[in-house]
Amino acid sequence: MNAMRITGIVLIVLGLAGFFTGGFSFTKDTSTAKLGPLELVVKEKETVNFPQWLSIGAIVLGAVVLVMGSRKS
Repeated sequence: MNAMRITGIVLIVLGLAGFFTGGFSFTKDTSTAKLGPLELVVKEKETVNFPQWLSIGAIVLGAVVLVMGSRKS
């Protein structure tokens, strides 16, 4: 397998993952306060959404790169 075919496959897999999951979320600590033995931590949940057009574009681009990579072989 050459680099173009691997790149095409990776783009297709990432595009499909982005299309079906729609994004991902994570939790981050925003502020911490220590008042003697008492500790206060605020956690916020952040969400990152992937646009569907970006996922479909990655799938299409991956297919084009995969076909171009197989034609050169």
